[in-house]
Amino acid sequence: MNERKICFIMCVNSLEYEAEQIKYLQALRVPEGYEMEVLSIWDAISMTAGYNEAMGASDAKYKVYLHQDVFIIERDFIEKILRIFKIKEIGLIGMVGAVCFPENAIMWYGGRVGNLYGNMRYKTQKSKLRTVHEEYCTVEAVDGLLMATQYDLPWREDLFDGWDFYDVSQSREFLKAGYQVVVPRQEKPWCLHDDGFLNLKNYYRYREKFLREYC
Repeated sequence: MNERKICFIMCVNSLEYEAEQIKYLQALRVPEGYEMEVLSIWDAISMTAGYNEAMGASDAKYKVYLHQDVFIIERDFIEKILRIFKIKEIGLIGMVGAVCFPENAIMWYGGRVGNLYGNMRYKTQKSKLRTVHEEYCTVEAVDGLLMATQYDLPWREDLFDGWDFYDVSQSREFLKAGYQVVVPRQEKPWCLHDDGFLNLKNYYRYREKFLREYC
């Protein structure tokens, strides 16, 4: 494991998004002595399968799993997450998270913390989230738009073979392994999510799987 390497990982199905993503990643400041890697996974059968494939392909200690439509606009992003990861008990960092995960397993029904710019219906605006005032806030789950790790835990592709609930499942796996899951303080959003419209076609089916496994 290369402890001075950070890998950015995304499942992609669009050349345009991939090219735009790489432009933003190339604009990030890489701390002296560190190196950066970018892995695009094409034709993944699920988010968990794609992420497991990338995890096995990279020797980077630090990995950032992000959607192809999430663009990091904080140029010191790498330095900021490395500073948080100096605390060895912290295993997973997200940009948005739920301090108390709702019993119904629908994250947006709970009080979420973080900061984010989002594109909805041709309008860019800050998401309405609670502010993190300390350096970071411990949470029970983070949103899968961006998930940074300093330890490799397998993604549960045995359960989540689609594109929903992989994020809260992985959050729970880190907690089960004894690590903290956190959202950092962001005075300004570190990311822009060009998310458009939600596709909830299979969401509730995977919600039932999550509840059976973890609740």
